[in-house]
Amino acid sequence: MTKIAIFGVGLIGGSLALCFKGKPGLTVVGHSNQPESVEKYMKRGVVDYATTSMEEAACDADFIFLCTPVSLLEPYLSKLSAMKLKPGCIITDVGSTKAQLDESASRMEWKDVHFIGGHPMAGKEKSGVEAATSLLFENAIYVLTPQEGTPEEAYERLAGLLKWTKAHLIRIDAKLHDEIVGAISHLPHIIAVALVNQVAAYSERNPLYQELAAGGFRDITRIASSDPVIWRDILMNNRQVLLRLLQDWNEEVGRFIRLLEAGDGEGIAREFARANRFRSEMPERRKGVIHSFYDIYVDVPDHPGVIGHIATLLGSHKVNLANIQIIESREDVHGALRLSFSEESHMDKAISLLKDQYEVYQ
Repeated sequence: MTKIAIFGVGLIGGSLALCFKGKPGLTVVGHSNQPESVEKYMKRGVVDYATTSMEEAACDADFIFLCTPVSLLEPYLSKLSAMKLKPGCIITDVGSTKAQLDESASRMEWKDVHFIGGHPMAGKEKSGVEAATSLLFENAIYVLTPQEGTPEEAYERLAGLLKWTKAHLIRIDAKLHDEIVGAISHLPHIIAVALVNQVAAYSERNPLYQELAAGGFRDITRIASSDPVIWRDILMNNRQVLLRLLQDWNEEVGRFIRLLEAGDGEGIAREFARANRFRSEMPERRKGVIHSFYDIYVDVPDHPGVIGHIATLLGSHKVNLANIQIIESREDVHGALRLSFSEESHMDKAISLLKDQYEVYQ
C-alpha cells in the first residue's frame, strides 16, 4: 500500500487528497496542528485518516505533499529533514515560488529521500477544505521542478502518481519557473493592487470614481482582492525577480508616456495590435496560474421577472449559479447581466440553455 501524507489539507491539499483517495493501492493521510481541522478532514471524508502528529503522518510515507502557506514550507521541510523517513520517500510542495525552497532543500541532509518542487496552476476564489474538489486540476498545468541529480526513477514515480489529477505536467528549472510565474502572475497582482489603490485615492476626493468603476475595471482588477498575507509572503519570496520585472514594467509604461506626449496615435495602435496578437495566441479556456472566473454576459429585456426566469431555468437543470450581477456601466462589457459559475461545465450548460432565448456573450 502506497502511503501519501498531505500537510495542510485546504483547497489545494484537499483537492489532491480527493484525487488520490479511493484509488487502488493508495492511502491518504492528512495532517494539521489543529485538532478541529483533523476532525473536519475526517468528517468531510477528504482523507483516509488524519492526525495532529507530524511524525505519525510522515512515518513510512512514500509521498509527502507540503500544502501549507509559502512562509511555512521551509520550516516544515527542515523538520522533515530531521526525521527518519522511509527510504525512497519523495517530498514535494505546491508553492507558487520554487527557487528559494529548492535551494533550502539542497542544503539539507537527506538519506535516500528526494525533494521535487511542484506548483499546480489551479485554484478557486474560495479557499479551505470545504472548497476542495477532485476536478480542480483537470486540464490545468502542473509544474514540477526536480533538482539536478534527482533520480529519473523518483521523478517518474511522482509524475505517475500525479496522473490521477488529470493535469498537464510540465518539467522546468526552479529559477526559470519563478521568472515566468513572476511575469504572468505575481507582476499582474502588483499592477492590479497599484491601479486599485490609485483609483481609490482619486475616489476619496470624488466618490464618482468608485461609482463608475464597474464592468471592465472591476474585471481586470479582481485579483487585487487576493489574500494580503498570502501575497505578502509570495512577493517577498520572489522579490529579486519582481524587482527586475517592475523595472521592465516601468519601461513599458514609459513607452506609452512618450507616445502620448508625442501625440503618436499610430504608435499607440501598434502597441494594442501587438498585444492583441499575443493574447489571441494564448490557449483558450485552459486553467492557468491566475484563477479563472467562469462568467457570461446576457442581454435581457427590462421587464419584471426576467432575472427570476433565468435563475429558475438554470436551477431546474441543476446548473450551479454562483452569482448574478446587474451591469450598470456597460462601456466595455456586453450584456446587462453577469452570471458567474464555479465550474466551467456549468457555464457551458448555461450557455446552451440560454442562447435560444437571449443574447449571450463570453
